[in-house]
Amino acid sequence: VQLQASGGGLVQPGDSLRLSCTASGGTSSRYATGWFRQTPRREREFVAHITWKGDNRYHSNSVRGRFTISRDNAKNTVYLQMNSLKLQDTAVYYCAAIQPHGGTYDYSEPGSYDYWGQGTQVTVSS
Repeated sequence: VQLQASGGGLVQPGDSLRLSCTASGGTSSRYATGWFRQTPRREREFVAHITWKGDNRYHSNSVRGRFTISRDNAKNTVYLQMNSLKLQDTAVYYCAAIQPHGGTYDYSEPGSYDYWGQGTQVTVSS
């Protein structure tokens, strides 16, 4: 499975962005998918996760109420709508997918994910 993240950019505080993560190869729509972010000073940080059916969604405390993860399986795409962006949201954002295996996993741990996209830069600056 290949993941292509896009939609990053340079915005001002309070602005919005929508990131997209498009999957190709394999049974692309059946992967639980997450978003993480990373800066040079911080380890990769969990942002949001959505199950492959879209029936369960999880957001980190730092983004809950501002960011929303969603998916369109017909388009093999997962979105991260980011509103009310803050300076501290500046990071490279990565999408990642979990190979279906029928077991449990910790959606907030990078090690749970089998496939990663290349990252898209989000810069929030005044």
